Amino acid sequence: MLRRAGSVILDAMIHRDRQGPVTVLRIEHGKVNALDVELAEAITGELATQARSDSRAVVLTGTGGTFSAGVDLFRVLDGGVEYASRFLPALDRLFRDLFLFPRPVVAAVNGHAIAGGCILACACDRRIMAAGRGRVGVPELLVGVPFPVTAREVMRFALGDPKLQEIVYSGETFPPEAARSLGLVDEIVPEPDLLPRAVQVASDLASIPEMAFQLTKRGIRQAAADRWQQAAAEMGQRVLESWTSPECTAAIRAYIERTLGKGRR
Repeated sequence: MLRRAGSVILDAMIHRDRQGPVTVLRIEHGKVNALDVELAEAITGELATQARSDSRAVVLTGTGGTFSAGVDLFRVLDGGVEYASRFLPALDRLFRDLFLFPRPVVAAVNGHAIAGGCILACACDRRIMAAGRGRVGVPELLVGVPFPVTAREVMRFALGDPKLQEIVYSGETFPPEAARSLGLVDEIVPEPDLLPRAVQVASDLASIPEMAFQLTKRGIRQAAADRWQQAAAEMGQRVLESWTSPECTAAIRAYIERTLGKGRR
């Protein structure tokens, strides 16, 4: 663990900074905060630490112009079945633990929140986005991969069924104003105001008596949790098999070449 001027850097991937009753967790992992098994486990572990602490709320944000660009597809291709067998459960657990975190969590969406990055934001209680060129959306079907069960239910909770189908099937990503109109984000603020506004919203939520907030949040979200627990038993293995199938692998390669070119990250 490294320390820097009033904040703590966890495994060089997550920076923790306490601001009154609120803990700000800032992801800094590679160029675009891509989700891999190490980052998923690091965020999950930090959520567990915060749940045991006296912090009353959490703000989750990214670094630079990206909140998170989603799953590190290169790692999926390179690692094959062995890596996917570790990564998909770790990703599911991250989304589950964030979605059911007992205290308020506000996403300060500082830029692009794509695919898994969008789901990460949608698992939070409130989503505040910086005005600008960042885009938000879930292009998983354009990549050629199915949604992990928990990810699908997080998006269903955030959007509702009619919008869920529209947004998932299109695979489109949206600029801030369009993302707000669709319910992908709740509020847009100028970039310099993003973190102060997110901390203020988190502080306001933290002022609610803790047990009242916790029981209410759990009650609101329990139906989604019940759905994914049932679906995981029925579909979890099929999703893993799909992610590592030759068809899916070819689709991921084609998507990378189409969107990123043939060069490595």
